[in-house]
Amino acid sequence: MRLRYPGSFRKSPLTLGRRALPSKNHYKVVILGTGPAGLTAAIYASRANLEPLVLEGSQPGGQLTTTTEVENYPGFEHGVQGPEFIENTRAQARRFGSEIAAETVVSVTLSKRPFEIALESGTLLTADALIVATGASAKYLGLPAEKRLLGYGVSACATCDGFFFRGKEVVIVGGGDTAMEEANFLTKFCSRVHVVHRRDEFRASKIMAQRTLSNPKINVIWNSVVDDILGAPETGVSGVILRNVKSGEKSELSVKGYFSAIGHQPNTALFVGQLEMDDVGYLKIQHPSTRTNVEGVFAAGDVADPSYRQAVSAAGEGCKAAIDAERWLASQGIH
Repeated sequence: MRLRYPGSFRKSPLTLGRRALPSKNHYKVVILGTGPAGLTAAIYASRANLEPLVLEGSQPGGQLTTTTEVENYPGFEHGVQGPEFIENTRAQARRFGSEIAAETVVSVTLSKRPFEIALESGTLLTADALIVATGASAKYLGLPAEKRLLGYGVSACATCDGFFFRGKEVVIVGGGDTAMEEANFLTKFCSRVHVVHRRDEFRASKIMAQRTLSNPKINVIWNSVVDDILGAPETGVSGVILRNVKSGEKSELSVKGYFSAIGHQPNTALFVGQLEMDDVGYLKIQHPSTRTNVEGVFAAGDVADPSYRQAVSAAGEGCKAAIDAERWLASQGIH
């Protein structure tokens, strides 16, 4: 597995291009988030002369800044590092006139127009239209090693990173449908996939659980949890420390990769009580558009996508959101 952030991107790649505070108080379009969805929306909105403001939030660049090399995005024959991809897309958005501010939103008011957006700095903005591209955050166990080795053998996306573990043994944590799907996907590349689950039966649907249990390349370790992940950024993951929850016995398992598959949490806390969500918190949109239940508010990317969670699909939704916003603004007489 190649380590992430080689060369100049090894240290804080997205702090290099941080922008000043917003230059004005009112915008036609404000975009929340600078992942593939938000930045693609910015490119399209800028090209439509909407002069959008993009607010970075607490994680500039989104989940791609914590991933390994991106090899499944069209146009990059030899792959591209996630942070490099985001930085290039940011530059493209700025070239077309997008304003990008290093700001975090603390509250939004969608009950009146123009919408009000309160920033951490104390600034209050208004916007005629809002594109929500705040993404989703992968859930982890909370082990210090998960952060230390994130992108160096630790991942929460088998679809994104499974290829890098071809012919190697990996461990995956979880017991729901997501874990089953990811474990089976990983067997396409890995010599052995160890599924660690703290109970003695899966929470997943019967068909998904059976598919996992019948796969000869999957080894299920019941009634166990991962207490620690072994390895270093320089060499990657080398193993995990397992603990049996019934006996308390600990053991070491030699693996080259660790996958967390305990779910994702959409970053939608700001919109509780204002935008319609599902039980998990993903925003509901009016397919095939990106419209939410509030007129003038659109959603794109992982924040409204519990199924795919890919950079390319997020970018496509960002494009759609910008076009939807431009058409809606035109219908309101705002150009």
